[in-house]
Amino acid sequence: MLRTDGPVLLPGDEGYDDHRKALNPALDPRPAVVVRAAGAADVRRAVLAARQHGLPFAVQATGHGTHVAHDGALLLRTGDMAAVLVDPDRRVARVGPGARWGDVLAAAAPFGLAALSGSSPDVGVVGYTLGGGLGWLARRHGLAADSVLRAQVVTADGELTTVSADRDPDLFWALRGGGGSFGVVTALEFRLYPVTRVYAGAVTFGRERAAETIAFYRRWIERVPDSLSTALLLTRDGSLVVKAMYAGDADRGRALLEPLWTVAGTAVADGMRVVDYARAAMGGTFARTFDQVRTLDDDLVAALVAEPDAAVEIRHWGGRIARDQGAAAHRDAPLSIVLDTVPSPATAAALSRCGLGSSFLNFLPDPARTASAFTAENWAALRRIKATYDPANVFAAGLAVPPAVTAVSA
Repeated sequence: MLRTDGPVLLPGDEGYDDHRKALNPALDPRPAVVVRAAGAADVRRAVLAARQHGLPFAVQATGHGTHVAHDGALLLRTGDMAAVLVDPDRRVARVGPGARWGDVLAAAAPFGLAALSGSSPDVGVVGYTLGGGLGWLARRHGLAADSVLRAQVVTADGELTTVSADRDPDLFWALRGGGGSFGVVTALEFRLYPVTRVYAGAVTFGRERAAETIAFYRRWIERVPDSLSTALLLTRDGSLVVKAMYAGDADRGRALLEPLWTVAGTAVADGMRVVDYARAAMGGTFARTFDQVRTLDDDLVAALVAEPDAAVEIRHWGGRIARDQGAAAHRDAPLSIVLDTVPSPATAAALSRCGLGSSFLNFLPDPARTASAFTAENWAALRRIKATYDPANVFAAGLAVPPAVTAVSA
């Protein structure tokens, strides 16, 4: 019998049905047992119990990013481990694996600090960060994974350890963008940044000049500062939306955006405002299709504008993202393209020609394509590190990195 400080739930127990589910309504998982961890000791016990009883092992905090039904598994829920501590002098936050971005933003804001959060305050901090973490401050301050300073982690052999750039640097590198394949993070420490208010929101236009706007955008992004992050959204209702966040003076931000707005035509609605960073609701587009491109040629632009019954988002990367050297992403690509559906044949052909065939772990719903979230060099390095720290592939659920196979001579 597994003894833990937190509840252990079996099928038929009260609470089992509430805690076995992910946010994805298409999944109806039936784990063999659900463990609600009260602390790091429970995490360690759960990992060792799964190994002892030969059970598949899976972890959920908020349930975001779960793409596989963990039938027959030991499902570890870490949502109760949601502590958030902010050290304003060091500009550092330390969080538990159940913390959500809203918790961190609320704790950091009174000190004039901000975290590299994503588009939703309800998303779990740790899962988002392990997957890379592309937020609206990323061009200025990098991916969330790049700001991690330390991680407390339970490894596949049940050891509780703290890793950093100076201690187990290979494991530390893999955790920061390589996903949950290398251990269960029980605490994460990361940098905060002196950002209080931003000029942010969206301006909506008609679709008539969408092609000209995208063509202008691909040149315009080469001249904008890292403090400005933008995306173009072609909506299902026939609108063109310019989304932007500028971490600076509103007049300067408006001056930078005016040329793009001028090409787009007459605004239907202007939602740009000076707001507290913690209240800047930027939203996102469901990434049914994702790719990165180094340029947008005219044929791809035409295909995206003509895409039927789809929302299309073109987002500018670059800046600090490209200058950092973490495990996550294809960092030299300045643009990503997201569709909320399967692309038409014309768009698929254009993406096949112009795209990298890449993905980003936070936006990837298909475990079979996990390798596409990394460069070939980083994928090989992640597999070598996996073979060192988890050769039995205990952490194999979801978007997993498999261990490298070492050739054995006869």
